[in-house]
Amino acid sequence: ERRKLDYINAFMVFGIIWIGKFIEHKTCMITMISASTYYFNSNTEVDGEAEVGLAFQFAYLKHAGSIACGSFIITCVHCLRFMILPIAERCSRATGNSGLVKFIVCFGNCCMNWIESICDYINKVAYSYIAVSGESFCTSAWHGFLLNMKHALEFTWANFLARVFIFMGKIGLVFLNCYSLWYIMEYIFEDTVQVRSIFGPMAIVAAFTYMCASIFLGIFDEVVLALLTCMCIDIELNLKPKYGPPQFHALIDSFFVELDEE
Repeated sequence: ERRKLDYINAFMVFGIIWIGKFIEHKTCMITMISASTYYFNSNTEVDGEAEVGLAFQFAYLKHAGSIACGSFIITCVHCLRFMILPIAERCSRATGNSGLVKFIVCFGNCCMNWIESICDYINKVAYSYIAVSGESFCTSAWHGFLLNMKHALEFTWANFLARVFIFMGKIGLVFLNCYSLWYIMEYIFEDTVQVRSIFGPMAIVAAFTYMCASIFLGIFDEVVLALLTCMCIDIELNLKPKYGPPQFHALIDSFFVELDEE
């Protein structure tokens, strides 16, 4: 009976994690489909619109299985990590905190982080390709991977810029909210005299701001990947970008004009 109860609890924990990852990946899919429809609804003359309603329809109805598959993979990686780490720590304590065992545990943790990052990126690549082609998860993951390999420089540079801007946005929001807190407490309510230290409230505001900024600005990274996938597919089909907003084409034209002048 005890073993059956443990199995039931493990199944429930796995299901809760899977549901949470499914909701997270569903949001990612909706964001990427919205960005893709915006790209292909735009051209050199028209600034199109993102079809958010269509994105919800595709995410909940047509591609729910693909989202479940991607979230299931990342859930298995998470659960495998939760199972391995306690066993590794017990082995480390049983061997008297041996340096070799600690090294193996640290190396295994790094490998699990690496595997988790790879699976997460493959899922996002698959979702970005699904947003354009509408193919199945496995097919989109393979085709998206090949597209990433062919345009590796563009994807790497765009992801690097996106991460830099996201990090700058997080730091900027944290600094702005902390400064606003200090200004309000110092000059409006004059609470700095009554509190022993202002660093405690600032730390709480900074942590909460960073958490909220990470949630909302994380969408920017997904939009960049979706738009870059759309651009690469557009180039593959038309030899040069045919779709995209007018600002995008104006930037490309000015870039090639500067190259010709040089």
